[in-house]
Amino acid sequence: MSNPFVPPDASGLAIAVTECRACPRLVEWRERQAGLVPPRFAAWVREYGFWARPVAAFGDPAAWLVIVGLAPAAQGANRTGRMFTGDRSGAFLYSALHRAGLANLPNSDHQGDGLALHGVLITAPLRCAPPGNRPAAAELDRCRAFMRADLAACRRLRVVLALGRVAHGSVRRLLREKGTVPSGGAGFRHGAAHALPGGVWLVDSYHVSQQNTFTGRLTAAMFDDVLRHCRRLAER
Repeated sequence: MSNPFVPPDASGLAIAVTECRACPRLVEWRERQAGLVPPRFAAWVREYGFWARPVAAFGDPAAWLVIVGLAPAAQGANRTGRMFTGDRSGAFLYSALHRAGLANLPNSDHQGDGLALHGVLITAPLRCAPPGNRPAAAELDRCRAFMRADLAACRRLRVVLALGRVAHGSVRRLLREKGTVPSGGAGFRHGAAHALPGGVWLVDSYHVSQQNTFTGRLTAAMFDDVLRHCRRLAER
């Protein structure tokens, strides 16, 4: 097996993701949130501060499973500085990872809480919180190289789990840029598994957003099934 996301050159990125200021709209929005902290987070911010920068990938550098989200939430990862930390989406995700034996704790509160992932890395196509949770196409284009680098670094990669249509499309876009996946077909469908070059699989799931989990579109049992499917594919 081989990693289909290894970039054609290994020169790396010119700037660390947490220092990026390439998108003026996102920079203004993410930093403005530090002055709009809801009362329920006020004590947390007094103790830990407000991140308000791009968010790096989080998890195991030797991951076999990479989970691709969308973007930091304004008062979630944009506040805490860790992927899926500080909001209900993260509470749902990390609880599921813990049940699956992929996390040592069932929750994620702040960067020093001792949480560790086992065989899992979490990344996203956009690293700054976008207004209205709606990234612009140009912003996704500028940010994609960071996700490419995360995926390329996972030499034991077996499964990529895309949370939602944007994540699914972003993964396929990376492969199309290398000419390894055709531009048509293989659309997003919850629970679907798509074979990628090198023996790697792309698995689709509805996003763990509050909108999906509170309405029952995505339940804990459904997501547990998705994680079990990922493990079965990895063990083939």
